[in-house]
Formats: sequence, structure tokens, C-alpha cells
Amino acid sequence: MGLVSPLFVIPLWADLLAVGVGALQGAMFASQFRDRRLDWLGVAIIGIVVGFGGGLLRDLLLNVELAPLQSNWYVAVATGAALLGMLLERVLSKLSRIITALDALTIGLFGAIGTTKALSLGLPPVAAVFVGVLAAVGGSILRDVLLTLPIALMHVGSLYALAAAGGAVAIAGLLEFGVDVFVAAGIGVALTFVIRILSVLFGWSLPEQRAITRLPKLPPLPAMPGRRRQSATVEVERGRVVTTATGIIHLHATTAAIPVVSDAPGAEPRVRRRSPIPGASRARR
Repeated sequence: MGLVSPLFVIPLWADLLAVGVGALQGAMFASQFRDRRLDWLGVAIIGIVVGFGGGLLRDLLLNVELAPLQSNWYVAVATGAALLGMLLERVLSKLSRIITALDALTIGLFGAIGTTKALSLGLPPVAAVFVGVLAAVGGSILRDVLLTLPIALMHVGSLYALAAAGGAVAIAGLLEFGVDVFVAAGIGVALTFVIRILSVLFGWSLPEQRAITRLPKLPPLPAMPGRRRQSATVEVERGRVVTTATGIIHLHATTAAIPVVSDAPGAEPRVRRRSPIPGASRARR
């Protein structure tokens, strides 16, 4: 049995609130790009797409009827909010944090609605969180695509999808413990809002992509058991050490290739010196 009753239905006012806030924020965002020379219809389309985007992606994933197309109120609210955002953009833009606050509220509302709707249809918590996050960020992705902007979600910046994920996880966790669905949704929206606002104020972001450029050095393999250790020859700064009858000789790297010979088994090794005269090489003790 799901964490939310199958009979649970998202209230129309809650869905319309998310659509209206999303359309208002989307239109205000689009109105800032005056160099694009968008007309009223263009701004309204951007606002409607932001307002509808999260809900459309949510319902497509859940394979249910598209909620924004089941009532006349959705189009009316989205269009009115988009035009209002366009007309009030110059006034509201003076309050620099208005758009950020509306954006945080939008992703919180869509994330909460998407998560609870997925749970009510019997999806497991992890899948429901995924649906909630996609519903939260879907409108902004479509907005950036229509405005031919780099998709903000995929670049280094203040926490966006992570804020939505935090709220969605909180909702799923609270419902697991039997908290009322409206209380859990409210806490999820508030948590998403707080994470998003704090990330903007303090510049929190995920680290930029990076690759491993140097692999860690592996320790040398231990000597095989039963293998004879060559104690007479040891590397020293790419040279070697030779034990002779007269003591220890440290051979430099340039002379490390000098062969070491012995007269008989068990005799002390000697260093063979090469004479500059061909055929006159001799072994010196």
C-alpha cells in the first residue's frame, strides 16, 4: 500500500497556485531579455510554459491525464499571471530578490505536488522523489530551451535541483512516519524554499566537473616466498652496492654495469676492471 491514500487528489487550488506562481516568475524572467524583443504573446508563452512545464512532465511520467488540460482555469490563471509578471517586471525587478523568492516557491510547490501525486499512485519513495524533482525543474528547463539559453540546471550555480530533492525526500520520509500529507507537503515546500534562498545568499553550489589526472601509486608487491634474496647487490640511487673481500663498493649509475665475478663457489666476489687495451681485461682483488 502506498504512503498516500490512492483516493488522495491534489486540490485544484494548490495546483493552480503552483501554475500561477510559475507563470508569474517565468514571465518576469523572460521580460529581462529586452534584446530579444519579445512581444506580449512571446512573454505569455514563456510564462505559460513555465507554469505548465512541471505538471506536464509529471503527468507524462505517471502516465495519467494531463492535469493542465482538464480545466479551463489552468490556461486562464497561467495567462493572467504571465501578463501580470510582464507588466510588473520593472516594478518588481527593483526588489532584486523577488524573482529568486518566486523561483524558490515555484520549485517547492511543484516538487511537493509531484512527490505526493506519485506516492498516491503507488510509486516507491525513490521513484516518487525523482518525479517530484523533475516536476520542480521541468518548467525552468523548457524556459531556457525556448529562450536559447544554457540550461541553468546543468551548470555551476546556486543549488536548484538539490533544493527540490531535499524537499521531496523530506515529504517521502515524513509520510513514511504517518505525518498528514498536507503537513508533510508544507514542510517540504518550506525546506526547498530555505535551501534555495540560502544557496543564493551564501553562494552554495556543487563543485565543477573534474577528472582524475594522476592515479595513486600502488605499493610494491611483496617478495615471493622461497625466492633467494640477492643481498650482495642492492640498488642505491640507480647504482648498486657490491660486497667484496676488501669491503663494500658503492657503484655509481654510470659504473653499475661492471660485472662481478668469483673464482670458485663460496669465494668472495671481485670486481672486474676493464682495461683500455683490448684483450687485457683483468680481475682485481
